[in-house]
Amino acid sequence: MRSDSWIDRKEYPFKSHFLQLEMGKMHYVDEGSGEPIVMVHGNPTWSFLYRHLIKSLSKNYRCIAIDLIGFGLSDKPWNWSYSPEDHAKNLKLLIEKLNLENITFVVQDWGGPIGLSYAINSPENVKRLIIMNTWLWSTRGDPHFERFSKFMGGPIGRFLIKRFNFFVRVFMKKIMGDSSRLTASAHQHYLKALERPEERKGCWTFPKRIIDSNDWLNSLWSQSDKIKDKPALILWGMKDIAFREKELNRWINLFSNSKIIRHADVGHFVPEEKGSELCPVVEEFMKK
Repeated sequence: MRSDSWIDRKEYPFKSHFLQLEMGKMHYVDEGSGEPIVMVHGNPTWSFLYRHLIKSLSKNYRCIAIDLIGFGLSDKPWNWSYSPEDHAKNLKLLIEKLNLENITFVVQDWGGPIGLSYAINSPENVKRLIIMNTWLWSTRGDPHFERFSKFMGGPIGRFLIKRFNFFVRVFMKKIMGDSSRLTASAHQHYLKALERPEERKGCWTFPKRIIDSNDWLNSLWSQSDKIKDKPALILWGMKDIAFREKELNRWINLFSNSKIIRHADVGHFVPEEKGSELCPVVEEFMKK
C-alpha cells in the first residue's frame, strides 16, 4: 500500500484501521465510544468527507467511517466488480466484525443505497438515519439519470475519469453549490486518493451502475417500509444538480418521523460544504 503522507493530519487526525477482505484491505476510521454512528460515502469521496462530524461526534459517540474498496485509503484492486451490491456486502462484514448494535447511519450519494441496504435487511439493528443527497430506487425511465449514466458510465466518461481524474478534478466542483468552499487543500485530499489511472476503476464503475443496478435498487425500494418509521434527519443541498427537490420529496413521503433541513446555498456534498456547521444539528438529533 502506498504512503499516506499526503494527508493533513490536522484535518484528518484519525487512526487507520483495516478489514482484510477477499479482494483487499478496506480502510475505516473508528473514533470515540458509545452508540455507533456509521458513515458511508459515495463517488468520488472517502471518509475524509465526514472529518468534521467525526471530530465533533466522537466526543460522545463511536464514529465508524469506511472507505469503500477502490476509494480513499482502501485497496483498489483491478479484478473486482465494484458493484454497489458488493460494496454493501463488505459493509455488512465490517458491521458484523465490529459487533455494532443500534446503529445510526449517515449516508450520502452511493452511500445511501449501500448503507440503507443494511438498514433494510437488518432493521432491528438500526436506530436512526441521517440522509444527505442520495436515492434508493430504480432510475429506469428517468432521462435525468439515464443520460448521465450512459455518458459518464460509457466509453467517453471512463476515458475522462481514467486519464484525467475528471470526476474529482472537474465534476466534483461542478455539483457543489459554491465551489469555493472546496478549498485547494481539501480538494487535494480527494485528488491524491485517486492519483493514479489504475486506481480509478471504482470511480468510473459507479456512474454505469446507476442503470446497471436498477433491479437491486428497485428491490431495496420495494422493502423501504422496513425503515419508514425510523427517526430520520434529512440534510439536503438544494443546489445539487444530481439529486434535486424531486428526490428530496420522495424521501419526505417515505418517512413518518423525519426532520428536514434544506440548505439553499449548498450542492451535492453537504458535509464538505457545510463542514462543522452540521455538527450541532446532528448532535441535537442524536440526543432526541
